[in-house]
Amino acid sequence: MVNTAIDFYRAPAGIVPATPAEPRANSAAATDRIDLRRLLAMFRRRVGVFLGVLLGVLAVGMVITALQPRTYQARAEVTLNSKLQPVAPTSTNDRSDQPAIPSESFVDTQVSVITSEANTAAVVDALGLARDPRFAPPAGDAKSAGAKPGSGQASARDAAIAYLGKNVSAQRIGTTYGIAITFESRDPQEAARIANAFAEQYTLGALENKRTGARDTTSVIATRLEQLRQQALADSAAVQRYRIAHNLLSTTQGTLTEQEISSYNQEVTAARAQASEDAARLEAAQRQLQAGGSGGVGEASLSPVIGQMRAQQAGLAAEFAALSSRYGPQHPEVLRSKAQLDAINRQIAAETQRVLASLEAKARVSQQRLSSLAGSLDASRGALAQNNAAQVGLDDLQKRAETSNALYESYLNRYKELTAREGTEQADADMLHRADVPRNPSSPHILINAVLALALGTGLGIAAAFLTEMTFTGLTTGEDIEERLGVRYLCAIPTLQSVAKRGERVPASALLEDPRSVFAESFRSLRASIAMNTTEARIIAITSALPEEGKTTTSICLARSMAAAGDRILLIDGDLRRQGVSRFLRGGEGRPGLMEVLHGTASLDDALVVDPATGLSILPLSADNTDRSELVTGEEMDRLLATARERFDAVIIDTAPVLPIADARLLLGKADASVFVVRWRKTPEQALRAALRLLPIDRVQLAGVALTRVDMRKQPRFDYGETAFYRSYESYYA
Repeated sequence: MVNTAIDFYRAPAGIVPATPAEPRANSAAATDRIDLRRLLAMFRRRVGVFLGVLLGVLAVGMVITALQPRTYQARAEVTLNSKLQPVAPTSTNDRSDQPAIPSESFVDTQVSVITSEANTAAVVDALGLARDPRFAPPAGDAKSAGAKPGSGQASARDAAIAYLGKNVSAQRIGTTYGIAITFESRDPQEAARIANAFAEQYTLGALENKRTGARDTTSVIATRLEQLRQQALADSAAVQRYRIAHNLLSTTQGTLTEQEISSYNQEVTAARAQASEDAARLEAAQRQLQAGGSGGVGEASLSPVIGQMRAQQAGLAAEFAALSSRYGPQHPEVLRSKAQLDAINRQIAAETQRVLASLEAKARVSQQRLSSLAGSLDASRGALAQNNAAQVGLDDLQKRAETSNALYESYLNRYKELTAREGTEQADADMLHRADVPRNPSSPHILINAVLALALGTGLGIAAAFLTEMTFTGLTTGEDIEERLGVRYLCAIPTLQSVAKRGERVPASALLEDPRSVFAESFRSLRASIAMNTTEARIIAITSALPEEGKTTTSICLARSMAAAGDRILLIDGDLRRQGVSRFLRGGEGRPGLMEVLHGTASLDDALVVDPATGLSILPLSADNTDRSELVTGEEMDRLLATARERFDAVIIDTAPVLPIADARLLLGKADASVFVVRWRKTPEQALRAALRLLPIDRVQLAGVALTRVDMRKQPRFDYGETAFYRSYESYYA
């Protein structure tokens, strides 16, 4: 025989043992995978929590949005000048140089410059925000009470700077050289005005600052230039005074002493050469004269007079030779010719002596000139030595004068550059778009807030739904009962409202009015489950862990259902405190009940009340019942149940809840089978565990657990068991 889940609860000899509340392994978890259907079912179960949290977050978001102050953003745009054209170049090199293109770091730096404290302070001063009453310190401020005059305005200026710095922002427009300046304010007019002020301060204000700086620089340089000019003049005058004082006069070719020495050197050289030449000529002439050749003196031969005389001497010598050969030595013509020749020779000798005397005189003059020039050269050299000693001081003065003149020239060139460029300054940035007055507020952004609230609400709603489900301790499905508690699940009893097609009805009456309904079928299913899970169980106790779980209604409806099938059924009201079955019966005041039968003051037949609709026999509790629980749990109850077992096919006992009433456990021990009813999704799992833990295993025979008051319209969200397909077979009960 194959063992099934039902066999787990069966026991030999027709006794059903009570099973401990030990949970079994979850089959879904054993597959080691995520069951998407379970997750969706879990979400469907908690869709109300999800929607509640979602709507709550949306409501809070809308309230926050409504309470947030309306702020407006105005945006102005400026662009950096990537190529500044030089208007007044200072040199030829400036014409060929290309202006540098702004780098990435330069653009980022300019973004920081726009929102810098200095630029913000300039905007505050330009707009006069220090006089705005909003930024004025409170009149009763203790710190400002003893402050110095003007400190209040400084505090207002600082407050205005802090206000602008907190609300202004600048960022680069993409990868361009454009910068967007945004200002946020509650006043749209103010937002546009301040955004434009920041843009103007960065463009026109920066240009004006550049011009002012250039003018200030020109003024400073002009003052310094005059000082340097005076210094250069003083240093140059000191050089000239030193030259004069130390006879260091010079021309472009050097000092006068140096020029004089150079001239003396040249003249001495020429005089020495001339003297040597004259001495040599004189010496040569004297040697020739001593050699006996008066006419052969070289210098004499150069004389034109001697040349003429020599020509006459040659003619007379020729004539004398001719006459001597023709006439004798004593001939008068020969004597006359000889006399003429001797006279010419004497004249030549005299002229030669005169030439030698001239050479001697010239040699003496050349030597004297050489001596004079040599003396002058020595004197000039002595003066030059003195000048060279004084030159050290002159060099120092000249260096000072050159430095002063160079510095003066540098400042003069710079001054010329600044004066040439004055008025030609160009702005580093231009206004691209002025800020318009915003029409719509930038904050709060209703759409963004709604989307954020929707996203946050969805996330929190899902988290709340799953958290609620994870912390939920109620029992929803038969699978919960069997897996988490380890006890048998019998059936689910729906609420009448979830399955009834007509208006409000009493469950006990609806059972008979519509016997083919799912409500009536659930009790037949309960009866079948009890029969299948027990053997010859004649006395059935219906109990619960806590009150208000549908125990009495289940007892009445199960008894009427079994009685309507033709069985002889006895329903006993065993709840001495609530007397739920007895209240079901209308009237019957003064009639004896269970306690009177147990006490022996009335017979069983006298106390029974018969349901005319089904023939069900009911043993209620009398209205004047005194709580004597020892009768219900004692031998008197055993004898009553033995009698009922002989007269009826089944006895159903509606007992008190197990947890609050201890006697209920003793009464359960007298039944052949006990059925726990659990209210769907209301009874805590821990309560049922505690109740089952109190039941002795060897004294109480547990048939199983039934779910009561199940909402069949919602149950498909929670279950994949027999009730999950109710919509599919709902028409079967029509």
